[in-house]
Amino acid sequence: MFIFLKRPVVVTAEINLNLVALTVMALLSRLWKLSYPRAVVFDEVYYGQFVSLYMKQVFFVDGSGPPLGHMLLAFGGYLGGFDGNFLWNRIGAEYSNNVPVWSLRLLPALAGALCVPLAYQIVLELNFSHYTALGAALLILMENSLITQSRLMLLESLLIFFNLLAVLSYLKFSNSQKNSSFSVSWWFWLILTGVSCSCAVGVKYMGLFTYILLLTIASVHAWHLIGDQALSNVGNKNPLVSHIYWLENIACVFCHLLARGVALLIVPAVMYLSFFYVHLIVLYRSGPHDQIMSSAFQASLEGGLARITQGQPLEVAYGSQITLRNVLGKPMPCWLHSHKNTYPIRYENGRGSSHQQQVTCYPFKDVNNWWIVKDPGKHQLVVNNPPRPVRHGDIVQLVHGITTRFLNTHDVAAPLSPHSQEISCYIDYNISMPAQNLWRVDIVNRESDSDIWKTILSEVRFVHVNTSAVLKLSGASLPDWGYRQLEIIGEKLSRGYHQSMVWNVEEHRYGKSQEQKERELELHSPTQIDISKNLSFMARFTELQWKMLTLRSEETEHKYSSSPLEWLMLETNVAYWLHPRTSAQIHLLGNALTWSSANFATLACVLLFFWYLLRRRRNVCDIPEDSWSSWVLAGTVCCGGWAVNYLPFFMMEKTLFLYHYLPALTFQIILLPIVLQHMSEHLCRSQLQKNMFNSLIIVWFSSVYLVYHTFSPITYGDQSLSTNELKALRWKSSWDILIRKH
Repeated sequence: MFIFLKRPVVVTAEINLNLVALTVMALLSRLWKLSYPRAVVFDEVYYGQFVSLYMKQVFFVDGSGPPLGHMLLAFGGYLGGFDGNFLWNRIGAEYSNNVPVWSLRLLPALAGALCVPLAYQIVLELNFSHYTALGAALLILMENSLITQSRLMLLESLLIFFNLLAVLSYLKFSNSQKNSSFSVSWWFWLILTGVSCSCAVGVKYMGLFTYILLLTIASVHAWHLIGDQALSNVGNKNPLVSHIYWLENIACVFCHLLARGVALLIVPAVMYLSFFYVHLIVLYRSGPHDQIMSSAFQASLEGGLARITQGQPLEVAYGSQITLRNVLGKPMPCWLHSHKNTYPIRYENGRGSSHQQQVTCYPFKDVNNWWIVKDPGKHQLVVNNPPRPVRHGDIVQLVHGITTRFLNTHDVAAPLSPHSQEISCYIDYNISMPAQNLWRVDIVNRESDSDIWKTILSEVRFVHVNTSAVLKLSGASLPDWGYRQLEIIGEKLSRGYHQSMVWNVEEHRYGKSQEQKERELELHSPTQIDISKNLSFMARFTELQWKMLTLRSEETEHKYSSSPLEWLMLETNVAYWLHPRTSAQIHLLGNALTWSSANFATLACVLLFFWYLLRRRRNVCDIPEDSWSSWVLAGTVCCGGWAVNYLPFFMMEKTLFLYHYLPALTFQIILLPIVLQHMSEHLCRSQLQKNMFNSLIIVWFSSVYLVYHTFSPITYGDQSLSTNELKALRWKSSWDILIRKH
């Protein structure tokens, strides 16, 4: 029974000491004096605000990207016991004692350090030598810009880490395909590829570029897989056996394609949704960005609108008192509003108006935002018992709560939109202009034509019965006579509809007072009837994702902004931090020798690829078939990774900085030693040429280290340099090295 105890249990493990040494050096380079400087450095002022909101569980919207990156930074703050109490208002501000600087910067630093062993393993999986893999890892290790970016509370190192992890996972999966399909390791690397891609996209939308590249490579491999006769033996001469093998082949190919589809499409989608699920679970309190969300979304948050709307009736009935919020929310969130002032008899351009009571869209809560839903066939302005709900297609009148005038429109041009109708509250001047105040309720998100108009949930258009004009927010600001409030117009009914035509009931109560004075008091009082209006997760996710994609902050020119063309030759830098008393400073500035060499390697790779391709077209094979396959795959991964992470910036209309180039640069750096190995093995014909070329490579690597060491003081910011030393670091006139004037 205990025979196994007769022999000792032996565990054998292979340890790559190169990999261990590289990882240790990378950790030292990224974690050394990590809490220095103990001050806000550049974009930490931006990301720190979101970390504080996470700590306080307050909802926010950031249009720069999905929430995973922010959550990882916040997790670092959570590990350090950060309470979120710090005012992120100025670059260079000293951190207070309650801010765990080391913990906040820990995860980006770890991600940056792990990029070094990842680069080493990627080169090995591309079937190049250990020397080449070591060279790629050392170049990543000594890249000043990557060190600077990973030592701060920023997202680029996290993005690069997940990009490289996705590439490595796919290469390991692809290589295991030859010998161990559907094994545990095969599944592990395939699923890890999908998870890593999802995490890259979850950190920044830029991660989508690498994800698309890997999907493209996987699609090409899948296409080759379909024609792979080696999956099963279909060469048997027996027709019956051959047919059975053919069916086995089809089933096997289908299983391969299904596995890739699940791991590379479904798993990333589920992971991406999970990021938002956690984000919305954690941030359940009302916050500073509530106003850009819909009323239903705001009501799902604790405090804010939820506090105001708690206990409101769900179904809008005849006699309901309501406020109507425009769904578009642009140029700012606003509510249908009226006041006693009238439109001027004549506008500045000489056109005449109806001189009726103004109707506008007002961007603040106000008692003049309240309207009463009236049944045209009855005089009462209160809700019956039981309430009689308003349904899709019903005809209603909207009575302004304070002035008791009816929402109206005539065939009169709007003040700022002369091709549309003016919207007003009707005043009877005893002239030949009778009231036209009937509106049809059109619920655009209805499930059936008998749907009831619901508070917050229903999105409604109001179609004028007489003219078919639709109540719409034009977005234009009225002149001083309209108090700069936003213009409301009647636009002729069209086949489609725009969000500016859609309204939802935000605040709602059942009217009880028929007398005007009592009703005015009622309009100022809180609601009291209890009912729940919870949005589903998918509804909240869809709205939040759309807001993130469409939210555009006002782009302003920045001193250190740059164009993609300036990145290639490192024509620019970014001053991240300057010590308040000494000349110590931190700059985002790359290793100039590495950058220029990486550009050469990329150009050489492309030219050699097309040269070999032309020669092979003429049936001339300059390199062995296995070397050609490795060269094509390396070029696809590295040149493709550089291209997809760089070229899209030429089409982006946003403020760009040098750090946007770092993901593309990482692929270039990995390519560089691959090109050097290829040139040494296949372009150097004699042993003497190879020896001389390898000697030059050693000299070049030494020069890369010298450049790294030279710029280390402004990479780590731990040394105060003299004026002459700072001037010596300005290798290019376009670099902005900060020199204090005494």
